[in-house]
Amino acid sequence: MFSDLERPPLDARFLSGRLVRPGSFWTQIDVLAETESTNAVVAAAASAGAPEGLVVAAEHQSSGRGRLGRTWTTPARSAVLMSALLRPTGVSPAHWPWLGLLVPLAVAAAVRRVGEIPALVKWPNDVLVEDRKLAGILLERIEGPAAVVGIGLNVTLREAEKPHPAATSLALEGAATTDRATVLAAVLRELSTRYQAWVAADGDPDTILPEYHELSATLGRSVRVELPDGTYLEGTARDLADDGRLIVDTADGPRPLAAGDVTHLRAG
Repeated sequence: MFSDLERPPLDARFLSGRLVRPGSFWTQIDVLAETESTNAVVAAAASAGAPEGLVVAAEHQSSGRGRLGRTWTTPARSAVLMSALLRPTGVSPAHWPWLGLLVPLAVAAAVRRVGEIPALVKWPNDVLVEDRKLAGILLERIEGPAAVVGIGLNVTLREAEKPHPAATSLALEGAATTDRATVLAAVLRELSTRYQAWVAADGDPDTILPEYHELSATLGRSVRVELPDGTYLEGTARDLADDGRLIVDTADGPRPLAAGDVTHLRAG
């Protein structure tokens, strides 16, 4: 009997039955009770020759990582924590940065479909409801070439458990479902559809841009961006460059940014 009936464990056999079938993109789904990092597990499997389409989910991560070296911690079985192995070997290297923008789009689309809440994407790789963070994505390029895509999506996180005031979850937003298996399957379906279309088009940004403009919480907003060197700039996030960089119109002219921690500023 589970100590928390609102947080039943994931069933790897059930998920595999829904997602790993002949002709399916996903080749294997493993569920771990606990691990330091699902990204690290998938990266090790990739180095050992695992095929594209491997997914590793975890009920709890003891050393989950986010962008910029931050930690990602959630109570056990309260989130979808998973990593997937992708090998877009036929995509031109110049188009690889777009993969980091494609993944949050897939997560937002899945949340909108099964959760029925208005999720949006924040550049470069967060998923928000209004300005509350619902999910984060960590993409790491490894030898292969290959990419490990880590996704952390809060599902039943409660108000008292929030690691930050700006965090949220499907439960806190009143989503239509908080069943993690349903959410995980929806994310993987949306991801495989977009990823395969992107690969077939050699990573052409036009496979991403229309939906990105539709679901972006950042474009058109006044923003403050902390740059990797610790400096800041402010301006209006106008568009994306051909290589996926965020173009911010500043007092000194447009600045294309490849990386940075974006804060959305409120009008007035």
